[in-house]
Amino acid sequence: MKLFYNFERVFVVISLLHYSGGPLANLLDGGASEGDLSVGTPDFALIQLLFFVNYLISFFLIFARWKKVFYIIKKERYIVVLLAISLFSVLWSDAPKTTAVRNVALIGSTAFGVYLATRYSLKEQLQLLALTFGIANVMSILFIGGLPKYGIMSGLHAGKWRGIYTHKNVLGKLMILSGVIFLLTAMNERKHKLLLWGGFALSILLLVMTKSSSAQIDFVTIILIYFILRTLRLNSLLLFPTVFIIATAGEFSYVWLNENADTLLASMGKDSNLTGRGPLWEAVKVKIWQRPWLGYGFSGFWGGWENECADVWRVTGWTPPNAHNGLLDIWIDLGLVGLSTFLVGFVVNLWQGLLWIRTSVMAEGFWPILCMIYFWLSNQTESSLLRQNEIYWLLYVTVIVSMLVPPELSKESEV
Repeated sequence: MKLFYNFERVFVVISLLHYSGGPLANLLDGGASEGDLSVGTPDFALIQLLFFVNYLISFFLIFARWKKVFYIIKKERYIVVLLAISLFSVLWSDAPKTTAVRNVALIGSTAFGVYLATRYSLKEQLQLLALTFGIANVMSILFIGGLPKYGIMSGLHAGKWRGIYTHKNVLGKLMILSGVIFLLTAMNERKHKLLLWGGFALSILLLVMTKSSSAQIDFVTIILIYFILRTLRLNSLLLFPTVFIIATAGEFSYVWLNENADTLLASMGKDSNLTGRGPLWEAVKVKIWQRPWLGYGFSGFWGGWENECADVWRVTGWTPPNAHNGLLDIWIDLGLVGLSTFLVGFVVNLWQGLLWIRTSVMAEGFWPILCMIYFWLSNQTESSLLRQNEIYWLLYVTVIVSMLVPPELSKESEV
């Protein structure tokens, strides 16, 4: 029994590290950077094989606790419906083979998230995530110091840190999660506090050295939101005036940011087009309105010059692999039907996350809502909604399912 328990934890940590995108992809592509003169086509077959092994083990472990899973399937309709739309989109996809294969990966990734939620409490999940990011952060420092070809970017982003990942923006996004996880865990744990705060500090160092301004802004925003959300645990007499003050300050801040957006972006080396994203979004919207209701099928739009995305590439003058906006990518893949399903589910679960803060007393009670807010913020300029083999969709599924597991099932004996 102890051996199986230890196997599960090792399996989870290795899988989470793999879903985060490191370090195999960086090693297999030889440390190539954006803008390098010669970049080969790496063989990622090993990465795909490891994901397939993860799916098989996840389904086996889910079967071992089928009662919880069956309960969740009945309760969480929005994710189930969204996955069903994605599966059926093979019928109208512009790339049906790609849609079919990636749907298998999407179901497998979702299964691993469901397993995590039904096997571990939120506190245990944060502990496992802290261990995973602790390993990733230390490995990143070792890559940066000992293998700079892999740990530090060359080409267009020369000198910027990427650690064990393929791009500095990937490291930046992950360090937001890492910082939040170490903060919540340090607030919760009585033991190893110094080590946990050290993980928080290392996350900030790595984030700063990526020079990813959008990730840094998102991190500050998430931390501010965390301290604002803490007011929800005040008693009723203090809660309402505090919320009113915060809402008023937020409104003034929003107006000020709108009026000074160009100046702020210029100070960070950006422009009002968000480094080409503005024209990209306009071109994508044109294609969306050609097939607004059901889209082009899951992963059916973006691909190569033979796909519909070629029209977008010609208009914008570059070849982005996605819309750099998660909502636009769901819309172009699954149409208004898929986008509406996601948005309704997101709002419902966001409200549940707010209620979770009021009903819980420990720091991990903030994790679901912070994870969802981060998910929303990061998808304004990047795309990680409904994406197979990525840690973001995986964690989104995990926190939503975790809030649905009832106390009588969360304590049931594990196989």
